[in-house]
Amino acid sequence: MNYGLTHYAKNEPYFAIADADEILPTDFLTKTVAVLETDQTCGFVQANHRANPNDPSELAKSLGVGIDIHWKWYQPLRNDYGFVMFLGHGALLRRDVWEKIGGFPDIVSEDLGFAIHARELGYRGRFLEDIICYENFPDSVRSFRIRHMKWTRGTSEFLKKKMGFLLRAKNISWTEKFDILFPTLNLPLTLLYFLFMLNANLALPYFFGVQRDITFVVGGSEYQAPLISLAPGFQVIYGWDFYLITLMTFFAPVLSFIVSLAAQPLKLFRFLSQSTALYAALTPLSSIGVLAYFVSGKAFFLVTGDSNQTEHVSSSKSKGWLGKIPESWHGFLAKSHPDTRIVQGFEILTGIGFGIAALMMFQVSFLGLCLAFLLLPLMHHLKWENRWVRKVVYLPFILILTGLLLSGFSVFGMPALFFGYGFHF
Repeated sequence: MNYGLTHYAKNEPYFAIADADEILPTDFLTKTVAVLETDQTCGFVQANHRANPNDPSELAKSLGVGIDIHWKWYQPLRNDYGFVMFLGHGALLRRDVWEKIGGFPDIVSEDLGFAIHARELGYRGRFLEDIICYENFPDSVRSFRIRHMKWTRGTSEFLKKKMGFLLRAKNISWTEKFDILFPTLNLPLTLLYFLFMLNANLALPYFFGVQRDITFVVGGSEYQAPLISLAPGFQVIYGWDFYLITLMTFFAPVLSFIVSLAAQPLKLFRFLSQSTALYAALTPLSSIGVLAYFVSGKAFFLVTGDSNQTEHVSSSKSKGWLGKIPESWHGFLAKSHPDTRIVQGFEILTGIGFGIAALMMFQVSFLGLCLAFLLLPLMHHLKWENRWVRKVVYLPFILILTGLLLSGFSVFGMPALFFGYGFHF
C-alpha cells in the first residue's frame, strides 16, 4: 500500500482500502467523502460491515451472523465514548494524514498503528453506521485458524512495538487508550490464561487434591468412581458469590449475541454451540502464537484465503514423520502456522491432558472445553459440511451448560459437582 501510494496514486486527497472479498455499496464514496470534506479533523472514515448474504460457504452461513452482531454492538458507541479504530478495510483515509505519519507502519496490524498515530497528530476516526459493506467469513475451519493466528501474532507485535508509544501519547485520552488496550491485550493474555489452567487443573489438584468416591445410581444399581477434589481449605470457592462471578464471566463475552438472538432461541443455541466449538477452543492455538512471537520476534501477514501457503511445510516426503519434526519446529518458530504438526499435536495433547484432569475432578463444563480443544485441530482437516462434524460441534456447549447447571448445587453444599475451578476465569 505504501508503494502504491508513493509511486502511483500520488495526487488524490483521499484513498479507500478494501479487501479482495469485500463488496462496497454504490454510495460508499458519496457518504465517506462528504464527512472528510466537512470535518478537517477527521483522518479516516470507517464503514459498517455485515456478513455477505450470498456467501456460499456453509461455515459462513453458520457463523456469519456473528459479524453482523459484532459490528452492530461494538463499533458505533466508539464515536462518542471510545476510540474509533481503522479496521483495515472498508474505509476512506485522508492522504495528508498518511503523509504526516510517514506511511502505514511496517507491522502486521498496520491499520491500528495508523489509527493511533493519526489520533496523536490530532485527527480522529469516524464510524458511519449507515454505510453497509459486505464481507465473507472464512470458508473453512483451516482458514479461520490461519486468520486467528495472523491476528494473534499481529496483535502481539503491535503491543511490543506500539504500546509504549500509545501510553506516552498526549493527544489520546486514557479512555481511548483503555478502549484500545482491552481488546488488543485480550489475545496475548491468552497465554497467561493457559498457564492459569495448568495451575488450577493440574498443579493445585496435585498438591492439594484429596481422593474421594462419588456414587452413581443407575437403574437401581450403585456404582462408585474415584475423583479428586480440592482440600477443605478451598471450600470458599463453593459459595454463591464465587458462583455469581462464574456466571458473569461465562455470559459476558456472549451477552450481545444473547440479546440480539433472544427472540430466536433455537438460532441462538445453534450459534452459541457452533461458535463455542471454534472460538472457545482457540486457547492452545493462541498460546502458541503468543509464545512463538516472543521467541522469534516476528509476525507474518498470513493470507486467510490462500490455500497454497506451503512454505511452512516441508516438501520432502522421504524423511518420515520423525524426520519432519525439526522442520515443523522451524515453521512453528517462523510462523506458528496452524498447518504444522507441532501446532496441531500441541492442541491435541492439551485436550487429552486437560480432559483426563476434568474426568478425575468431575468437571463437566471443563470437559466440554477440552473436547473443543480436541475437535478444533481435527476440523482443520474436515469440511464443516461433514455430517459428523455438524453433530459433534454441539457437544462441548451442551457439556458446558450441563456443568454450569450442576454447579449451582455447589451453593447448597454439593461441591463435588462444582462448575470447575479452572474454568471460571
